[in-house]
Amino acid sequence: MSRRSSPLPPPPPPVHIRTWPDERTLLAERAKILGWLVGRGMGPARLTQFLLLVGGVEFGWLMAGGGLQGLVVEDVDPITLIFGVLLAAFGLGVMTAAGIILGLLLRRDVAMYRLTREWAALASDPEGDRRLRLPGVSLCWLLVSFLVGVLGLWLSLETPASARRGEDTYAEVAYVMGAGALLWIAGLIGVTKAVTHYRWAVRLLATGQPRPAGQ
Repeated sequence: MSRRSSPLPPPPPPVHIRTWPDERTLLAERAKILGWLVGRGMGPARLTQFLLLVGGVEFGWLMAGGGLQGLVVEDVDPITLIFGVLLAAFGLGVMTAAGIILGLLLRRDVAMYRLTREWAALASDPEGDRRLRLPGVSLCWLLVSFLVGVLGLWLSLETPASARRGEDTYAEVAYVMGAGALLWIAGLIGVTKAVTHYRWAVRLLATGQPRPAGQ
């Protein structure tokens, strides 16, 4: 199966219509599809894609917030007003587009994970399944997501705690806290993804055949 193909592989066929001539053919097809699913869902390309989209959402928030903050000051001249509106509109557009794409990718990841469990439960192949662990990539997912989440949590908590009355406005505090919240949510998503894959891989190798999805 080509890595460039967009459609996801189908779920395993029901028992009564399976056409594999022998167990070796079945295991070969299972290994091929599992390798594709795990590689697309946890590979370095997906991590890079995830971080770029998170960066796009964060960039859009910063641009939109910066533009809106310029509009709340007193005596705004027409040029500043136009520039602030355009900057806010551009930021909202970038944030919305990146957020929609990220949501679609996360939805696709859920479908891929469901298919991964269904194909893994089809047969037992402990030796072949060892390559599905991807310990290095999973660790990168965990560490990068953890750092992103910690940074976001620090911004969300430190900003209101260090705000000074008369110097920092509510809009400025909310602006930075919003940026931190977005990072914190992104980090939580990444950590959950890494831990979920690790638990699945450990269970797969420990039992030889994990329970089907939904059980």
